[in-house]
Amino acid sequence: MFLFGFAKAAIMPFHAWLPAAMVAPTPVSALLHAVAVVKVGVFSIVRVLTGVFGIDLLSTLHLDTLICIIASFTIIVGSLIALTQDNLKRLLAFSTIAQLSYIVLGVGLLSPKGMTGGMLHIAMHAFGKITLFFCAGAIFVATGKRNISEMKGLGRRMPITMTAFFIASLSIIGLPPTGGFLSKWYLVLGSLQAGQTAVLVVLLTSSLLNAAYFMPIVYRAFFSPPDTDGVKTRIQEAPLFCIAPLTVTALISIILFFYPQPFFRLAQMAVKAVAGG
Repeated sequence: MFLFGFAKAAIMPFHAWLPAAMVAPTPVSALLHAVAVVKVGVFSIVRVLTGVFGIDLLSTLHLDTLICIIASFTIIVGSLIALTQDNLKRLLAFSTIAQLSYIVLGVGLLSPKGMTGGMLHIAMHAFGKITLFFCAGAIFVATGKRNISEMKGLGRRMPITMTAFFIASLSIIGLPPTGGFLSKWYLVLGSLQAGQTAVLVVLLTSSLLNAAYFMPIVYRAFFSPPDTDGVKTRIQEAPLFCIAPLTVTALISIILFFYPQPFFRLAQMAVKAVAGG
């Protein structure tokens, strides 16, 4: 019940509030979906699982299996629903639902590497997803477009924004050179360490699904001819106050691949404290 009680973690079927919240302005959506609110939910779940129950009791009662099943279901279904979305912010919302359960899944593995990967994903996902929401906001400010189907050729007109979008997409998918690769790599190692082959399949499948809904957006933006619709107006980049934040967060996603130590040390300290307790 704790898994569902912290509803801000958006574990299915208690997830409907999160896509509905996408109507908020982009800075609010970015804070909501990437940093503050949803991460409080998963952090609270982590604290309850490791502090109130403890890994020994979870293992004895076989609750780790139940946690992994619930988190895996949310990851796969959330990713499949994201595949069907045309509204960019709604797609990002369902992506967030799936990504949050990576953190719960990492703790559910009860292996040191799995828990490290789950806790590390709190930070890595934050920088990737906040960049994606900033990009969605910049696109809307510059063009008024919300739907993916309307973004053909947009990368030629907004190269900075769409390059940042590409970098952040790599982080969410879990590919180098972005920080998201490290957290997902530790989740994969954690599933092997725990002997959970099914979880490994879920992780690999979900990463393929992540690529399936992000890469077509990038392809459409950079390689598809733009829809002119008879309009001669040239679309420019969004104003500097829109471009600067997404550029910074995209660069941080890359920096974290080469220098993850601050967040990595925190994750390792947390795992040691849990194991020691």
